[in-house]
Order: sequence, then C-alpha cells, then structure tokens
Amino acid sequence: MDNIFLSRNRRLAITLLSWLSMLGFDFLLHGGVLAGLYVQSSPFLLPPLRAFQLIPVGYASFLLLAVLLSWLMFRLKLYGARTGFIFGLQIGGLAWGALILGLVSISTAGLDLLAGWFVGQTIELGIGGAVTGAGFAGRTLKWLTWRVIGFVVLCALITVILQSTGLVPTSRF
Repeated sequence: MDNIFLSRNRRLAITLLSWLSMLGFDFLLHGGVLAGLYVQSSPFLLPPLRAFQLIPVGYASFLLLAVLLSWLMFRLKLYGARTGFIFGLQIGGLAWGALILGLVSISTAGLDLLAGWFVGQTIELGIGGAVTGAGFAGRTLKWLTWRVIGFVVLCALITVILQSTGLVPTSRF
C-alpha cells in the first residue's frame, strides 16, 4: 500500500488504536508484572495515591510516543505487523535505553525497576508498532479495532487475575 492510500483520518485512527494497544499492555506491565516494585518504599517513586492520580499524564506520554511511531513509520513507508513490531522495538530500545541511562546517572531508582521499565516499555512500543504496521499494510479498521479491543481485554483480565489471586501485590491508598 502506497502512502497515497493512507488518508490523514485513517492514520489518526491507526495511531489511536496503536496507543490503545500500548495502554492495554502498560496496564498489565505495571499492574501485574512490575507491581511488586511499586509497593516497596522508595525515595524515587511518588506515594501510590499520587501516582494513581497522575496516570493520565503517563498515558498522554504514550500518546506522544504512538504519534512519533506512526509518523516515522509513515515517512519511512514501513508496513506490516512484523515490520512495525521490529521497528517499534528498535525505537523503544533506543528511547527507553537513553532514558534509563539518564536515570541511572541522576536518580535513586533501583536497577530492578529501571530494567523492568526498559524491557516492558520497549515491548510496549513494539506492540504499538505492530498495530501501526498492520493498519498501514491495509488491514481494515474494523479488523484492527476488534484485535486491539481483544488484546486490551486480555491484558486487563490477566492483570485482574494476577492481583485477585495474590500472585502480585496491590497498592493500598
């Protein structure tokens, strides 16, 4: 599919679906996989209630990353879920790697938390890239929307199961 067939509205819809897929994985990452790292006392992290209140700010930052990913993939004519996933991993590794190195040099953040962020957020951008690539390759928006909704529901379900069974700790406000 040539860029001429990717209207501005279609690119916007694909970018929003990419962002939604990233948010679904982010919920699983932080509410499940890395949850134990947030209940530990740390001078680096905000108190749980304040961190919870600021979740929309963090989600807005992922929207910027989804826009960047979509813009780059459009300009570079990168199409297909696999191509998008690999490109997302590359961009994620570079962006989050740079951030993590900077945090190591100036913060009290634990290496376990930083490593979790690096791996998780890199995968998150890979997922966003896969969605973007699939959309750019011509998958219908209906098909893509249902796949993203299914993925988000699956991530939420796994997170709820992990928390409700006590496999991961939950924050108490």
